[in-house]
Amino acid sequence: MQRHIHFSKSALFSAIAGAALGMSALTHAEDSAEKSAVSDAWLDGKAETVLLLNENLNNFTINTDVSDGVVLLTGEVESNVDRRLAEELISSVDGVKSVENKLSIANNEPIGEKINREYVDAKIATVVKTRLLMDREVAGTDIDVTSKNGTIILRGLVQSGAEKDLAEAIARNTNDVDKVENKLKVSG
Repeated sequence: MQRHIHFSKSALFSAIAGAALGMSALTHAEDSAEKSAVSDAWLDGKAETVLLLNENLNNFTINTDVSDGVVLLTGEVESNVDRRLAEELISSVDGVKSVENKLSIANNEPIGEKINREYVDAKIATVVKTRLLMDREVAGTDIDVTSKNGTIILRGLVQSGAEKDLAEAIARNTNDVDKVENKLKVSG
């Protein structure tokens, strides 16, 4: 016993069109995935080039990975300014949808603390120098005063050991001075 299956022309046409569209969509999805991978590789190359051409960044410490037009930045930079610069440069590359910035900062000291420390060092060096200049028993013009991290460094020539000790005592008794390195030399 044979059975005959009858399809209407429209049902047959619909089935063939559906299969063709399915194959086309599958082929398009494969082509799209390939194009996306090529596009991501192209964007990664452009991102690396942008970082390489910038003189302010060390591109050897910055890694870029691209997925669907999103650039992931990893690695290490010297400061928050460098971190933001890298992100801005990559954001400006044509085709980049967004940037995920996971760069770490090598020098974790906040810039405010660094500026504050430098300010305090400059202030205490100035105060010590002024006190030495105002003291009649010390040749303040012959003494160089520098400060680093709260440590005063005295250099220069003085007339006697007593003058050397007095200069050190004046520096030591100045507010915010943690330590004094007395490198003064006694002449004659």
